Amino acid sequence: MNEDKRKTFFSARQIIAGSIVLISAVLAKRVLTTFGYPVNFAHLFFIGASLLLIASVGFWNIIEHTPSVMKIKGVKDFIHLLKSELSENRKLAYFLGFINTQGIIISFLPFVMFYAKETLNTQSNDTGYFLLYKVFGIVLVSLLVFFMAKKIKYNLLLYFNVILSFMLILITLLIRDEHSLRYIFVLGGVVFSVTITMNGLLLEVSGNENRALYTGFAGAGNILPALFPLAGGWIIGHFGFRVFFLLFLLIVSLSVYFIKKIDCNK
Repeated sequence: MNEDKRKTFFSARQIIAGSIVLISAVLAKRVLTTFGYPVNFAHLFFIGASLLLIASVGFWNIIEHTPSVMKIKGVKDFIHLLKSELSENRKLAYFLGFINTQGIIISFLPFVMFYAKETLNTQSNDTGYFLLYKVFGIVLVSLLVFFMAKKIKYNLLLYFNVILSFMLILITLLIRDEHSLRYIFVLGGVVFSVTITMNGLLLEVSGNENRALYTGFAGAGNILPALFPLAGGWIIGHFGFRVFFLLFLLIVSLSVYFIKKIDCNK
């Protein structure tokens, strides 16, 4: 893919995905109210299976080129390659540091829903509305990035995402009523959408021949975003939401160091 079109591509993908989610939500609601149980769920499963079948056609038509004959024989070989690449490409280490700090913000909104339920007495049926606000934020910022892709550098997007993450956490700490939650989820959608820069940034850090290998490194090295939400329940139970959110803020703030070191001006 042309380097100049990467941000545009990821933005377009988010716009299409977000729009489809909105349309799907309206369609699902229409099906559930038009037909009675269990016919309504049968129709939903049939529609979902049909759409997956259509999507699979796209995968069959993708022509995948193999730019490298590099083979990994096992876990030891994978670890050896990781150590080798970390020593030769320092930006890979900084990228792994970035996804293990800024990357945890993706799991923030579920804790906001938990916090709202515990402190603001929101109901379970409010979850759907919150998610719609999130999707609105995703589509909104994806449109902006799509039209300004050539003018916006990765560095600006990354720092912008950190600032928005700070705002998201601090506003959550300050909310006093459930009506303010809609703005938090719109902002959360914006933060989630800007996180698409992680995908584009990986393409900039890696080369053409080791892109698949670096994708594996990113997946295997994505440790903190996987473990931190699991520890979240224990932290909240022992220290409360305020300490947990401040810890979130501290970890996200560390990403500024890695962004500075990556220094991607594309």
